[in-house]
Amino acid sequence: MKLIDVLRKECIVAGAQFGDKAEVLCEIVEVARKNSSLRNVSEKEILAGLQERESLGSTGFGKGIAIPHCRLEAVTDFVVGIITIPSGVDFEALDGEKVKLIIFIIAPETQPNKHLKLLSAISRTLLIPGSVEEILAERTSEAVFESFLRHTHAEIDTSKQEAKCLLNVFIQDENVFREILENLTGMETSSLVVFNTENVGAYLAKVPLFADFWRDNPDSFSKVIVAVVDKRLVNEAIRIIESVTGDLNECTGVIVTSQDLSYAAGSLE
Repeated sequence: MKLIDVLRKECIVAGAQFGDKAEVLCEIVEVARKNSSLRNVSEKEILAGLQERESLGSTGFGKGIAIPHCRLEAVTDFVVGIITIPSGVDFEALDGEKVKLIIFIIAPETQPNKHLKLLSAISRTLLIPGSVEEILAERTSEAVFESFLRHTHAEIDTSKQEAKCLLNVFIQDENVFREILENLTGMETSSLVVFNTENVGAYLAKVPLFADFWRDNPDSFSKVIVAVVDKRLVNEAIRIIESVTGDLNECTGVIVTSQDLSYAAGSLE
């Protein structure tokens, strides 16, 4: 999927004026519903979704730009639109500046991975030197559409991304920790990091009410190894761990968890 496939010409407004953020959100709802895929989604539902996202923190991330977005169960396809506001509007942006460029996304609830990729692609486009200034200078919706797409490079293609899992290994034995870490280091991963943690006993020993219960050894060893691995390698990782611990179902002092990731990109040294 490319940005051109989800940027809707009918959802672009050039040279708008608003009194405040609430007016902007209401206008987004009206503009978004010009796309036929949202005709059966109520204005109230879309507005509530946008407001709920804004309650978590303003999507006005600075430099006069905001990307309001929400995911809704009733939505079946992505709808992306653009509104330019030359005079700016207070959007409670993180840097306190007035917002002049709004790019909104109304997304299906069931596609968080594509939603994240879309946000990333839009953000990268707006970071291109001169792109925002050029878009804001356009006087018609057609010109805004063409200007934005000229600066778009990224394809949003989640089908080519390998499925990833987050592997967590909680360990309370120093010798076991070192051996597992050495063995996992040889695996193909996007990251392999170690967190220093604290057993509950060590923590509660510092609380006066519970101090008497953990006088013997409150500072026992505790580490967590975290790795992002290809889903196809999870079984191999577990075999590597069990080569040290034996059957994990009969092991104490080690817990292994794995969870699917809806999105994972990048790597650590």
